[in-house]
Amino acid sequence: MLGRAVWSSVRQGLGRGLSRNVGGWASGEGRKVDIAGIYPPVTTPFTATAEVDYGKLDENLHKLGTLPFRGAVGGVCALANVLGAQVCQLERLCLMGQWEDAQKLQHRLIEPNTAVTRRFGIPGLKKTMDWFGYYGGPCRAPLQELSPMDEEALRMDFTSNGWL
Repeated sequence: MLGRAVWSSVRQGLGRGLSRNVGGWASGEGRKVDIAGIYPPVTTPFTATAEVDYGKLDENLHKLGTLPFRGAVGGVCALANVLGAQVCQLERLCLMGQWEDAQKLQHRLIEPNTAVTRRFGIPGLKKTMDWFGYYGGPCRAPLQELSPMDEEALRMDFTSNGWL
């Protein structure tokens, strides 16, 4: 077990020396990348009989859970093409520390996001853009338009979460 003094010094040291200048990137020379807030991996503690010590693991995770929330930056926001205001609202809620409201909104966005990224991809995104009054346009080869069955499943992902 990490003693209070040891844990405190580890926690204070997490942010030291973690900022690096990165040169030669396509997006610009000498861009500064701040990686403070990236925590060390959690190792699995074992008992003397080589079994996982779940009590110790829980204790370690609880300690890591007390560290300030950091690290999530950016995203692939295909969903923002159709629910842009809601995606921006999710960011605002997080920045204001309104975690419960952010979680509720995020849970409503998960199914539609999965639908327009992984499940139905670009054809699904184009179809939803049409539904929301934007121009999604036709799919270019080799992509195919959604089948009527896929279109209905996509519509259900949005209606079941209150977006359509």
